[in-house]
Amino acid sequence: MNNRFKELEQIGQSVWLDNISRDILNNKELQKLIEEVGLKGVTSNPTIFQKAIGSGSAYDAQIERLMSMNNSLSTDGLFEDLAVKDIQDAADVLLPVHKKSDGIDGFVSIEVSPFLAYNTEGTIIEARRLNKMVNRPNVMIKIPATQEGIPAIKQMISEGVCINVTLIFSQRIYEQVVEAYISGLEERSKKNLPLKNTLSVASFFISRIDTAVDRALDKIGNNQLKGKTAIANAKLVYEKSKEIFTTDRFKKLQSKGARIQRLLWASTSTKNPSYPETIYIDELVGKDTINTMPPATIEAFKTKGKVYNAIEDKVDQARTQMQSLKEINIDFSEITNKLTIDGVESFAQSFRDLLSTIANKKMVENAK
Repeated sequence: MNNRFKELEQIGQSVWLDNISRDILNNKELQKLIEEVGLKGVTSNPTIFQKAIGSGSAYDAQIERLMSMNNSLSTDGLFEDLAVKDIQDAADVLLPVHKKSDGIDGFVSIEVSPFLAYNTEGTIIEARRLNKMVNRPNVMIKIPATQEGIPAIKQMISEGVCINVTLIFSQRIYEQVVEAYISGLEERSKKNLPLKNTLSVASFFISRIDTAVDRALDKIGNNQLKGKTAIANAKLVYEKSKEIFTTDRFKKLQSKGARIQRLLWASTSTKNPSYPETIYIDELVGKDTINTMPPATIEAFKTKGKVYNAIEDKVDQARTQMQSLKEINIDFSEITNKLTIDGVESFAQSFRDLLSTIANKKMVENAK
């Protein structure tokens, strides 16, 4: 295993891949990453699937087969069959990792339709259905941290479904997410249902925060705080996480087998080319966390990464940096609310583009 990734593992941070495609499954690239960097999981989203299905011909044979079996299969139904096969295959590759980690790692995530982000009941129904369709012990269903998504998270946890909560940008929303997780476990506990295998991760988005805050800083000509907010915010969230998961309330659940809801750092590729390629890996190393990296970031970290317990370093400085935003009248809460809305819309647009791509491939098949 690459030394830098071995050091991450020793500190207690898991590396997941922020990518999935038929190609990386067919050419055994996923298996290679498990061996070379100790990869412990996979995350997907509509944008990732849109790129995977839209490029190349890896999915064409399955589309042809499905269409020959059912010519009237809807575009949505066709996508679901394609995505579920990838998720199942990736879950099977990662099953030994899942078992070796006693069920903590080795997960593959699939997202509920972004069109349901503001529909609690629709999200619950979709999450149940997707979980049943994939039918693997190491799948996580992704639900966004919208105000409508949070009650769905609690419900699914109470039903024993593993959840990856996505699109978290602020500590305020993160606390609501953790509350949903803990409350869901408490519901299970009241019914004497097992807690050990009901896991969740809280996907905290990083680089998008700096992109948005830097834009606001540019408007007022402040360069001192640029590129600092996302990491500062994450450090304070990690501090809050440690506080919550050492309370007596959670310890009661832990004594019955419950696991902490780990923080997962998402959106960790740098959007600003003037920032170091691995800044959102180097500065977010910490115990009981996950960093989900796109392939290019994994490659960059192999040779350029720095490993130390960065997440607990300079926390007071992080607090000061967040306070400084208030003092120059930058409303961080307003920025993060907008990031959630924009994130949902971005995934929805990717989903529209994806369905359009599949519809075109269907037309090609029908014309044969």
